[in-house]
Formats: sequence, C-alpha cells, structure tokens
Amino acid sequence: MLKNLDLSTVVCLDIETVPGHASFAELDAVMQENWAKKAERMKIPDSSADELYFDKAGIFAEYGKIICITVGIFANSGTKIRLKSFAGDDEKALLQDFFSTMSKVLNSPTYKICGHNIKEFDIPWICRRAVIHGLELPRSLDVGGKKPWEVPYMDTMELWKFGDRKSFVSLKLLTHLLGIPSPKDDIDGSEVAGVYWLEEDLPRIVRYCEKDVAAVCQLLLRLQNKELLPDEQIVIV
Repeated sequence: MLKNLDLSTVVCLDIETVPGHASFAELDAVMQENWAKKAERMKIPDSSADELYFDKAGIFAEYGKIICITVGIFANSGTKIRLKSFAGDDEKALLQDFFSTMSKVLNSPTYKICGHNIKEFDIPWICRRAVIHGLELPRSLDVGGKKPWEVPYMDTMELWKFGDRKSFVSLKLLTHLLGIPSPKDDIDGSEVAGVYWLEEDLPRIVRYCEKDVAAVCQLLLRLQNKELLPDEQIVIV
C-alpha cells in the first residue's frame, strides 16, 4: 500500500484544542446563549451547560482555541522523523508563527498534509480559527472550489477504511494493532482541557501532541510495509 508515496513530500500534523475560556461564566451573553442551546441538543443526562462547556467546548472551533500544532517530516530519505511544535496561549500568534514558518510547505502544490481524522477535525479547526482571527489562509488550506483530487490532504483514518464509509478507528487502537508505541501513554484528548486550564501544564500537552504526530509518521511507514523507526531517529527541533 502507498508504494508510490514519496515520504519527503508528506508533512504529518496534529493539533490540540481546549475550551476558549476557563469556564462558561467567562463567555459573553451571545456565546452563553448559543452554547446553552448546543448543550441542550447534546442531551447528556445530569449535565449543565456549564459542565458541558468545560468537557466539550474544546471539540468545537466556534467555542474553543488551538494551543498546540505539531508537524512532522521525514528526513534523510525517510530514515529520520523531525518534529516541530507551535504552542502558546495566544492562538492568533501561534497560527501566525505556524503559517510563517511552514509557508514553503503550506503554499506549495507538492506537499501533502497527513493526519488521523485530519479532514474532519484538524484542518477545519485551523481554517475556522484563522478566519476568526482575520488571517489569510495558505494555499493548501484554501480549498474552496477545488476538486477532490486537488485537495492535498491524506487522512490515515480514511486510508484505513479501504473504502468502508462507516468505519471509525481511533489512533490509539490502530497503533496498538500495528505494533506502534502508543501516543496515549500519559494523557488522552479528554484530559487536555484539565491539564491546560487547571494544571497549567502546556509543555505536557506539547509532548502529547508530538507523540501523536510521531505515531502518525510511523503509521505511514507501516502502511508502506516498512519497518518502524527507533526512538533515537525521532528528533524534536
């Protein structure tokens, strides 16, 4: 599988998101009203809009914010993985840094952006938050009007479906099945909001995001029927 894929043209990506505020009470009146309606539609018993905000707002780009973007590239003819993270409390500055540093990749027709469930989560999140902040989208993210084959995204969850439209497989399960070290050995996505807002431990979240990207890179190698790279060949820059 993917025998003709040139790994040097692939950039793996993952983001970490949290509620935009520490509590529901910090939202303005319009945001509170709209969140309350969304919370009601969730129909989760014995859960208030306030509780659901902290637990669920980080899933929705309209109510949350990005606190980390990690990218991974294959170097040395695919024998090394290089990771770089963009993280911080100021989402607009984070996105500007990401767009500026990665401009060669994000504005080139050559590169593909890869991630697990990237088409439904990571890419839409980045685009929506960039628009909210008034930032211009790079070429690879500005896909309105493009034909499906012109969109430069590779979704490992989609690749694993092999055409099955109803299948959803988490990265945690897929890495376990394929013998890839789990990126969820410390925290998982459901704990990120608490680690950020309550523990104020952004570096821990960055490490978690980097493990996710390393796992996606290793997953691509397995899909090409190649050996996994040892830890010493995964470098953070």
